[in-house]
Amino acid sequence: MTTTVTAKGQVTIPKAVRELLGIVPGSEVDFHRTADGSVVLTRADRKQPTSRFQKLRGHAGEGLNTDAIMALTRGDV
Repeated sequence: MTTTVTAKGQVTIPKAVRELLGIVPGSEVDFHRTADGSVVLTRADRKQPTSRFQKLRGHAGEGLNTDAIMALTRGDV
């Protein structure tokens, strides 16, 4: 991915990278130089981005108790 540096030294982080790192407006980022001279961009808060599976996690309401589930599986309802 290539981006252009503005006259002020600013660049736009590509959308795919923002999504990968979970960067949203107001996020802080760090730049680190590695031993081989390349630069790595990381989130400053070290928070792991929410995975697509974590976003789906939860429940749809109060749910059923064990007796109700057993009644449904036996066809007693």
